[in-house]
Amino acid sequence: MFLAAGCLIIIGSPSFLNAQDKKITNYLGMNFILVQPGSFMMGSPDKEPHRDNNEVLHRVKILKPFYLQSTEVTVKQWKKIIGRKLFNRKKGTDNTPVTRVSFYDALDFIKKINAMNKGFYRLPTEAEWEYACRAGTTTAYSFGDTIDCSKAVYGNNSKKQTECIQHFKSRGFRPNQAVPVKSFTPNPWGFYDMHGNVWEWCSDPYREYKNHTVDTRFDPTQTDTRIRRGGSWYKHGWSCRSANRAYAHPGAKFQTTGFRLVLEAD
Repeated sequence: MFLAAGCLIIIGSPSFLNAQDKKITNYLGMNFILVQPGSFMMGSPDKEPHRDNNEVLHRVKILKPFYLQSTEVTVKQWKKIIGRKLFNRKKGTDNTPVTRVSFYDALDFIKKINAMNKGFYRLPTEAEWEYACRAGTTTAYSFGDTIDCSKAVYGNNSKKQTECIQHFKSRGFRPNQAVPVKSFTPNPWGFYDMHGNVWEWCSDPYREYKNHTVDTRFDPTQTDTRIRRGGSWYKHGWSCRSANRAYAHPGAKFQTTGFRLVLEAD
């Protein structure tokens, strides 16, 4: 659960875990890192370059520990749960993030993995995602206020944004797609590709932050948008900022979008 603008939001439900192990590898080979409760400033300061008006700075408190997957869900992990269903249009080797998955596809994956009764999985909330992305930092990115091609995957598009193509080619990566997970240095808490590579679905519908408050009322019938976070290989580095917010219809399937999981901790 988290506290935003004085309102307590309960998220998820407890599992068999006791939040004692800092790192967990599940039966599918997915790695998870324990995120302890704490508070942080969500959003961006007024003077941060490329900030949007929907990034109003406000304090959020995470009250419950949770485990977050250290990488995006990979093609190999997707195949283990879903098989090759809908896979004819997906690119990448086993170690690349699975993409062209809608929000609904992610929920289908989660439903199947939860049916195995080996823990309770879900998508992160937007607040949880930014908390883990920042990893205690207050800069535009977890590694500082500037970004370059050695730090994250962006600008790898031969038609739209070519800034990093040559650098990535020198490392053996192909243009116009994501690169294998763990190809770049993780953030201070050990999470890979929170900046760039692929956008990641979060559980929240899009909400505006206004006058340093957030509308915390949740309407389960509101299905017209879902939050995506983190930026991708497709365009500019500034879209990979910790505070940058994007959203899309939950049925949309993008070559730039995947997801990572939360494993509930009691």
